[in-house]
Parts: sequence; structure tokens; C-alpha cells
Amino acid sequence: MQRILALNTTGKIGQSVTVAGWVNSRRDHGGVIFIDLRDHTGIVQLTIHPEAEEAFKIAEKLRDEFVVKASGKVIERAPELVNKNIPTGTIEIVVDKLEILNTSKPLPFQVAYPDENINEDIRLKYRFLDLRREKMQKMLKSRHEMIKLIREYMDSRGFIEVTTPILTSSSPEGARDFLVPSRLHPGKFYALPQAPQQFKQLLMVGGVPKYYQIAPCFRDEDPRADRSPGEFYQLDLEMAFVQKPEEVFEVMEPLFVELTEKFAGKKVMQKPFPRIPFNEAMDKYGSDKPDLRFGMEMVDLTEDLRDTQFSVFGNAIKNGGAIKAICCQGGAKLTRSQIDELTEMVKKEGAGGLAYIVLDEGGMKSPILKFLSDDEVKAIVTKTKAETGDIIFFGADKKDLVNMVLGKLRDRLGDVFGLKDPNVVAWAWIVDFPMYEYNEREQKIDFMHNPFSMPEGGLEALETKDPLDIKAYQYDLIANGLELSSGAIRNNRPDIMYKAFEIAGYDKETVDKRFGGMIRAFEYGAPPHGGFAPGIDRMIMLFMNEPNIREVIAFPKNGSAEDVMMSAPSEVEEKQLKELHIKLDLPKSKNEQQKQK
Repeated sequence: MQRILALNTTGKIGQSVTVAGWVNSRRDHGGVIFIDLRDHTGIVQLTIHPEAEEAFKIAEKLRDEFVVKASGKVIERAPELVNKNIPTGTIEIVVDKLEILNTSKPLPFQVAYPDENINEDIRLKYRFLDLRREKMQKMLKSRHEMIKLIREYMDSRGFIEVTTPILTSSSPEGARDFLVPSRLHPGKFYALPQAPQQFKQLLMVGGVPKYYQIAPCFRDEDPRADRSPGEFYQLDLEMAFVQKPEEVFEVMEPLFVELTEKFAGKKVMQKPFPRIPFNEAMDKYGSDKPDLRFGMEMVDLTEDLRDTQFSVFGNAIKNGGAIKAICCQGGAKLTRSQIDELTEMVKKEGAGGLAYIVLDEGGMKSPILKFLSDDEVKAIVTKTKAETGDIIFFGADKKDLVNMVLGKLRDRLGDVFGLKDPNVVAWAWIVDFPMYEYNEREQKIDFMHNPFSMPEGGLEALETKDPLDIKAYQYDLIANGLELSSGAIRNNRPDIMYKAFEIAGYDKETVDKRFGGMIRAFEYGAPPHGGFAPGIDRMIMLFMNEPNIREVIAFPKNGSAEDVMMSAPSEVEEKQLKELHIKLDLPKSKNEQQKQK
């Protein structure tokens, strides 16, 4: 089809052009019909006079989202008729020929005008309409531009793009697998890859120096605002002959600076990115993905209050817990209702309550002051560096709980006081992760993150240290409270790998069965290697200041992990199940359970 795009019509004054697109709106003013025609570049106004009889008759039939083609002459608008809200507002096309290419049923919601109150499931059911909206078109284009920039950077640094299998075997990546039954091998299943972890390591063994791909990943996880259920994409990368995290950081950090400044037009808060040990992040911010655009670090008051007579604090210390505080500058202006709201928030996270001290012009105010000695109050104010106009919040319980609760409180206060500059990205590397953690539910040692990471100290550390004291060459890339990626220097030696899995409860037979391909490969000269895999969806969220991950994906699942447009997941025919030798054993409904009782 020979046509000109809406945005390009301003340079065609006096010329005859053909345009095509959707009817954004139609107006009939005194016998003259005006059509706002929309394509992916914007809107241009069509003017149809009664003298153009055939075109006028067709224009009378038009409704929103009809697809039309129009030909006519581009003319300048009179100064008083210029529309400054659109790039083509200085011109219009006087139409002499109009053709309906397709019609549209009545719309379930308005496409032409933004409406944030549309039910999300309705938007997702009619996602093909939703994608026509300006916000979604901008998202699709931005996503394309970001991935294009990434590919250009990776190519410039000597990485090659390799696609890896989608049908593979199950591996313990930390989430449930999506399983695919094999018709040719009854009783056996493929797994969709949670990440191309093993394959990218095998590429290193295969002599590939630097690998990357925009990789689809599949995890059977519960939905969250920042996590897409089922599937997501990541910039998966690996480098051979690296032995320390800094070697990876040196190559990849410039990419994220370029994405921030060139693509997103934002400021990088600190260059080079800070390196923060995991334990330090938890102690200072109560999170391994802290928002570093503002301070408000936690202060440990356990030793300062060890002899306190305040029973809430004293009992926490006696039970092996901790007393910590955060000072919110300017927080004295919080209202009673705001403090009550914050108290309810921390209670939902497991805290017993929220103690505080307000420092205003009239002195200090708090329900707990009467339980604290003058020396204790002085120590609190000194340690937190609190001044007039501030408020100090306290946490007293098990250390992990205190860190988590005050971390969430800190994050909320950052929102309340507008401390999160949307034009700044505070990147950081979280390093020195524990290799293992204790699984309270199963009463066993588990890998904390990636099981294929090299332990700091190698085999000697695994054989001599308490597992919970072993650090791994693991790292996370974080920004503005989001975890963008996890990565590691990999374990490339079979003897160290067997020992690492043994500590986590996997015997040699199990390891060989589940990771035999990689173990065998590592017996043939696997070079040291490392990498990581930042999430594409989360990067777009970060750069577009979008809190909901479903807003940055073309066809996302809803909050119940359903594709309401394609009716997935769905039931399948009995014939298909028989071919796969599958018999369903579905959970009983509540009514059936009650009947059995």
C-alpha cells in the first residue's frame, strides 16, 4: 500500500497524499466531518466537505477504530485552528477519496483516551485493542530500542548470540518447573528452562569465549507486581576465563550506564557502582535490593540498650534478638493517623508494634520515653544522629525479622517523603552472598542462590568450614529497589561440584542423573567462567518508572497466571491425554470434600 505516515504529513503542504490507519475520533461540525486518523506515529486530522460526495457518505458511516484509507491535499490550518497538542496540529488533509478497509464492533473500552480505571482483565482480554493505546505503543517501541542497544553493545564487546534449547531436563533453579510430557518416551518429561544455565556453561566448555542471548525463561511461580508468572525474558550472558566478579563487572557495568543515560535519559547516582556485601545490605537497609537513592540506614542499638528496663526491648535482647532504629529526617510532621498506618503495615509483616520517638520544637515525645533512662535516650539520639524535626522508629525482635520489617518501613517512608527521584538510577552490586542457608521447613541445608557457583576458598572451604559461613562468588545487580539480575563465577571443577551438592543433600547418583551432561563436560577441560542475566522486563520497568510488570509485556498473564485473551491454561481433549499416557488426578472441590465428611 502506497501511503505516508501521519507524522510525515507536515512536510507535504500543498501536495496530495494517501494516509491509512484507525479512526481515533469522528466529529460532525456544521456539515463538515472531521476525522482524527491514527497510525503508529501519531494523529492527523482529515477534513471531509459535502462537495466530496462519495467520501462524505462514507465518512458519515465511520465509527471509532474503523480502519480507513484516505487521499487528499495537505493544507495549513488557520492560526486560530492550530492544535498545539499534536505534532501535526498545524496541518490537515482535505479528503477527496475515502475507503473503509475494515469495520469494528463497539469497543469494550476507549482506545483513543487514557483511562487508568479500566478493569485489568478486560484490558488483557482485549489486549490487541489495548496495544493500540499510546502508552502501550511507546512501551513496545522502547522495549525494541533497549534490546537493540543491548545487542549493539554485546556485539561491540565480542559476545556472540547463541540460542539454547527450550525442551530440556529439570534442574533445581529455585522454582517449580513447567513440565512437558513426552509422547515418544511415555512416563518421561521435558522441562521448560528456568534459565539457560547449564547450556551457557556448556558453551564455555565448547570454546565460546563470550555468549549472550535474549533468553526466554519459564518458572512456575506465584505472580507479583514485579514478577511475570510463567515466563519472562533476560539478557543471559557468560564469559570464559574470568575468576573474580570484578572481571564481569568491568565488562558489563558500562552497558547499564549507557542504558541509563543514553536510552532512559536518567542520571546514574554513582559511578563506578557501589559494591555492597550481602550482610552489610541486610544490616543497613533490611534488604538485599535496597533503594539507594536515599539514606535512612538502620542503626544497631542492641549494645546501647542491653541493660534497659523497657521490657519490650529487654526481652528481645534476652531472647537473642536485636534492637535497631531508623531516623527519618523531617518525620516529626507525620500525623497520628500516618503513624498508625505505618504501625499496621509493620504488624502485617510480623512485628508486634512500632515504637517511635518524635523530636520537635517542644522536645521529645513518645509513649516509650518513660521506660528509658536519660543515658539510653542520649545514646539513641547520638547513634541515630537525630535532630529537631526528625522521628526515630524502632524494631525489637529476632534480627532477621527486625531487618526485614525496618527495611519495608524504610522503603515506605521513602515513598511518603518523596525521596525516590524518578530521574535517578542508583545501581549497586550486592556481593559476598552466603553459599548456603538453613531451610527451617525441611530442617536441612539448601543452596541460597545458584547451585553452580564457585565457593570462595574452593574445595578447602567446603571441607573445613561450617556451611553457613561459606561465601560464594555470587552477586546481584540492583537498582532503585529492584533486583535486576543474579550472577556468579561458576563452579567449573567436578570434585568441588560434587562436594557442594553433597552438603545440600544431593548424592553423587542424583547429581549425575540431573546434571550428568554438564559434569561429563567439566571432566574435559572446563575453563573458569562467570556471568549473569539481568531481566529485560524489570529493566524496562526501571527505565519507564512503571511499577507493574504487566504494563511492559506485550501479552502478559494476569494476576492469577491466566492468559484471558487466549483462554490459557485450558483443558485438553481426552484423546491427547491418552496419547501421552496421562490420567488426571484433580483435587476435589469444596462441595465434594464436604459430601465425603
